Amino acid sequence: MLDLIGKGKTHTCNGATRRDFLQVGTLGTLGFGLPQWLQAKEAGLVDPAQDKKSCILIFNLGAPSQLDTFDMKPNAPAEIRGPFRPISTNADGIQVSEILPLHAKIADKIAFVRSCFHRGAAVHDSGWQIMQTGRLFTGGVDTPHVGSAVWYLRGARSDLPPHIVLPETMGRGGGNLPNGQAGGFLGKAYDPFALLADPSQANFEVPDLLPPTSIPPARLDRRRRMREAVEASMTQFEASENARIMSEHFDTAYRLMTSPQARNAFDLSQEPIQVRERYGMNRFGQCCLLARRLVEAGVRFVTVNTFLTVFDEITWDIHGSKPFTSIEGMKNIVAPMYDQGYSALILDLADRGMLDDTLVANLAEFGRTPKVNPAGGRDHWPQCFTVYFAGGGVQGGRVVGASDPIGAVPDDRPTEPPEIVATIFHALGLKLTEHIPGPGGRPFPIVDSGFREIHELF
Repeated sequence: MLDLIGKGKTHTCNGATRRDFLQVGTLGTLGFGLPQWLQAKEAGLVDPAQDKKSCILIFNLGAPSQLDTFDMKPNAPAEIRGPFRPISTNADGIQVSEILPLHAKIADKIAFVRSCFHRGAAVHDSGWQIMQTGRLFTGGVDTPHVGSAVWYLRGARSDLPPHIVLPETMGRGGGNLPNGQAGGFLGKAYDPFALLADPSQANFEVPDLLPPTSIPPARLDRRRRMREAVEASMTQFEASENARIMSEHFDTAYRLMTSPQARNAFDLSQEPIQVRERYGMNRFGQCCLLARRLVEAGVRFVTVNTFLTVFDEITWDIHGSKPFTSIEGMKNIVAPMYDQGYSALILDLADRGMLDDTLVANLAEFGRTPKVNPAGGRDHWPQCFTVYFAGGGVQGGRVVGASDPIGAVPDDRPTEPPEIVATIFHALGLKLTEHIPGPGGRPFPIVDSGFREIHELF
């Protein structure tokens, strides 16, 4: 394998590592080729206006309680309604929990879907995969993350990977199942680029995305020109399709390593301290700010994990007793951090004129039980929960669907995960009839037949 940045030696490997990202022999694993996207673009089939669309998917790992956040039931018995009061918002007729006061100030930009449910098991991993892919994994078929499918269908439009996960992919969920944050049957070529760093830390940097400081730019450029000289003598090989695609991969990696755009996108020190503080000087807040910068730099899809695992962290997983989160922990730690980071992101996107072209989707693996448990918390409940959207053509200040009087099941407009995934595809300008190559190379629909976007949102 020819190494673009190493010491001139060759070696082999049995799998793609993050450093392999910058090695010529594994550049194909990045999926930076042309597939259908460039062919369609060259044929004039791509609407340039649609190509401006991006998505930031915030995944609320642990699963917020719908009854304590966005679907309050103040008239229900105490063991149902919980300890929090609903408050009015700036959108007529919409209330949210008192623990989310900043959401209340921007509700006119948010559309809530209060009737979501799924048929998967009430375990975190199952919910993660079905909510991020639209399908429950069965028979060894792992469906790609929605961002990975977008990557395959639309390719890159900047020097940065088309799909990035912040701060890293999900950890353990207890079920030992795939979490849905991968390229699935598209292959590791379409696994998202994971940051693997905390952007709230003072020494934050992304060393794997940039060339080592030990390799000066002049030396890197000499290696590129040496490669070009070697390939210039290989006329027959260069005429092949494989050579053309490999050359595209090499050039893309070279641009990434030498790109001021890539450096700038990840450089949070360029943001005024007032902006950083507005988002919150914590991991989630700075990930939201970084997501905005990445979209601004041309990244199509950014997934932000609110938390990394339901173990050893204070999360939305409010079973009420250790090692899980208490309802007080949600009120005093989780909700303020989340409320601040999300509201800052929405207002920042709006102020910069980016919200119309950027869908912000807030999902979770399920909801919580209608009845408070003996520990004062709530347990897993996929039968009914709330998700919500802003930007990307979504009309804010509205509620789609409704739950029953105790938030247990949908009472109006039941909504399933394939409709949520279809909504994301639709907001990005993709036709729901498009296909990706499935197992065995067979055409695989990006959304199962019979499902469409949640049209009431648009």
